[in-house]
Amino acid sequence: MNDLYQVILYSLIVFLLLVVLTRLIGKKLLSQLTFFDFVIGITIGTIGGAFVTTEVQGFYVLLSPIILTLSVIMTGYISLKSVPFRKLLEGEPMILIQNGKIFEDNLKKIRYNIDDLLMQLREQNVFDISEVEFGILEPHGKLSVQKKSQYVPVTPKDLNISTAYKGVSSEIIRDGRIVEQNLKQNNLTHEWLYNELYSRGIRDIGEVFLATLSTQGNLYVDIRNDNPQYIQEVEDDDSVI
Repeated sequence: MNDLYQVILYSLIVFLLLVVLTRLIGKKLLSQLTFFDFVIGITIGTIGGAFVTTEVQGFYVLLSPIILTLSVIMTGYISLKSVPFRKLLEGEPMILIQNGKIFEDNLKKIRYNIDDLLMQLREQNVFDISEVEFGILEPHGKLSVQKKSQYVPVTPKDLNISTAYKGVSSEIIRDGRIVEQNLKQNNLTHEWLYNELYSRGIRDIGEVFLATLSTQGNLYVDIRNDNPQYIQEVEDDDSVI
């Protein structure tokens, strides 16, 4: 029983240590995982696991991942029921930009530099800070951005234009095989499908790599090995100086 108590105690110590270290590292680890951050995170986890495996002998060590999993589940349950505990564990949203102005003090609190902020803004298609009404760093480390109203794209709703429903396309053919469930779900028959393929000059269904049906009833068909002769290169040309 001594080994059982040890594995429970050591697993809980490792769990609490990882929680504390994660909170100390802050939100930056979640949002901007550099190579250095990745190595440090892996090292911390490896040291914690090595501690348990070193101190606990025999098959009792296999109880450690179970205890850690139960600890995570229990922590999640407590977070769900207790707002103060959730704030303590996960943190709170933090305003980094308001009305185009950067809050430097908040950046310092979370050890965020201007490059981190600009990169997250670019990921939100924002290249001018003056366009930002609010920039809020969420507890999970992502930056939520609300643009000023004059920089928000106009939508059909703003122009009182009615739009048709647009849902998710259904896969009708995948890798040369008909997806029977989706065909029946859309009240389509094999005859209809073969006629559509025949109208596109396709005689063998095995030639189809993917065929999808939009909610408007349009059939998209992609044929195997139908790549264009010219493919746009996106890589940099090392030969250019």
